[in-house]
Amino acid sequence: MNVTLPETAGKAASATTRYQSGFGNGFETEALPGALPVGRNSPQKCAYGLYAEQLSGSPFTAPRARNERSWLYRIRPTLGHWGTFRQGDNRVWCTAPCAEINLPPAPMRWDPLPLPDEALTLVEGVRTITTAGDAGAQSGMAVHVYLATRSMADEYFYNADGELLFVPQLGALRLWTEFGIIDIAPGEIAVIPRGVKMRVELPGGPARGYLCENYGGSFTLPERGPIGANCLANPRDFQTPVAAYEDRAVASGLTVKWGGCLWETEIDHSPLDVVAWHGNYAPYKYDLRRFSPIGPVLFDHADPSIFTTLTSPSETPGTANVDFVIFPERWLVAENTFRPPWYHMNVMSEFMGLIYGAYDAKPQGFVPGGFSLHNTMLPHGPDKDAFEGASNAELKPHKLESTMAFMLETRFAQHVTAYAARIPQFQRDYAGYGLKLTKRFDPTRP
Repeated sequence: MNVTLPETAGKAASATTRYQSGFGNGFETEALPGALPVGRNSPQKCAYGLYAEQLSGSPFTAPRARNERSWLYRIRPTLGHWGTFRQGDNRVWCTAPCAEINLPPAPMRWDPLPLPDEALTLVEGVRTITTAGDAGAQSGMAVHVYLATRSMADEYFYNADGELLFVPQLGALRLWTEFGIIDIAPGEIAVIPRGVKMRVELPGGPARGYLCENYGGSFTLPERGPIGANCLANPRDFQTPVAAYEDRAVASGLTVKWGGCLWETEIDHSPLDVVAWHGNYAPYKYDLRRFSPIGPVLFDHADPSIFTTLTSPSETPGTANVDFVIFPERWLVAENTFRPPWYHMNVMSEFMGLIYGAYDAKPQGFVPGGFSLHNTMLPHGPDKDAFEGASNAELKPHKLESTMAFMLETRFAQHVTAYAARIPQFQRDYAGYGLKLTKRFDPTRP
C-alpha cells in the first residue's frame, strides 16, 4: 500500500492529519511537488502522468458566489474506476419519497440503537429513521443512524443522491476521501459533498452516530443579519484536508448510491488516487465546541435559529431545505423568564439528537444516542418535570455544561420509516407526555 501525504503532513498515514482553514475557500494542495498545474486547469499533459478531472457541485452557469467546483489531478479519472454494476442490498437505507407506513400525528422519541453483534461497515450499518422531500427533485433530506463495527477494507463508497453530514455520537471515524483524510470524534462533524469517494475506518473500535443525507443545496453558513460579523460558526474554524493519495493495486469494491439504490462493482485498485487538487467543492470538518453562541441577556427565550450552524437554502428566502442547529454549553441569564424552549407548533419539522450530556427541555428519557421527531404543525415543548423546574427555579445565572444536542430542521414533513416504527427502541408512550401537564388556571389569582 502506498499512501502519500505532503511533506508538511508527515510521512505515513498514521501521522497527524493536516488541514486548511476556512469555509468555502478556493483551496489548493498537492502531495507531490509540481503536481498542481499553475495558471491553468487542464494542461495538455499533466505532471507525473496524471489525469485532470473536474468535479462540479453546481451547474456551470451558477452565480460565481454559488459556483462549486474542484479540479482533481489523479492517477486515473473516475471513468477508470468504473466496472459493471449490479444492484446491491439497501438493507434499511431508504430514500425520499418513502412513505412506507402511516403513523398518527404525534411527537415521537427513540432510545439509542444498540451496536450490532455482526460485523458491519458504516455503509452496511446505515439505518434510515426519517425521509423528507424528493431526492430526484434535489430537495429534502433523510436522517439515518449509522452503526459500524468494522472498518472498510478495500471497500469504497460515494453518494450521488446527496451530501452527507456525519455527527458522531460514540466512537471516532477516519474518513479517507479523494481530497485527503479527515478524523472526527463525538463533538465534531464532517460534511462529504455528493460525488466524493471515501473509505471509513474505525480507529477506536465500533462507532455510532447520526447521518443527514441532504438532497438539496449544499450546506453553507447562515447569514448573521443584525448579529454582525462575528459569533455563531466562524469560517476560520472549518477545516478541509490536504491532498493525500493511495496508489494501491488491490482487488477492491466500489459502491455508489444513485437513484435511491446501492450499486456495486469490483475494481483492481483504490479510487482515492488524487495527487493534487484545487477548488471550493471539498469535504470539511468542524468542532462544534468552537461555536460561539449568543442569547438573551435580559428577558425572554430567543428563537432556536440563533444556534444555526449550517443551512441548506431553498428557493424560498428564509425557508431552509435543511438547517443544522446545535445546543451547546452556554450561560442562561434571562430574568423573569421561562428559560427552556417554549411550547409551540412549527411549520418546520424537527429531528433532534443528543450527542452527550442532557437536554434541558427533556431531562428524563432523552439520553445520548437517542433521538426524537416533532413534525410540522404538531405540538411540542418541555415535559412536566422541565416545566415545573423552570417555573420555580431561582433565576440566577446558570451555565448548561457538558451538553451537546442538535436539531435537523426542514420545511418538509418527515416520514418515519417502517424500520423506525417497529424497532423496540421506539418509545410508544412518549406521544402522551403532554397529558401529564395539569390544569393550573385560577381566575381568582392573576
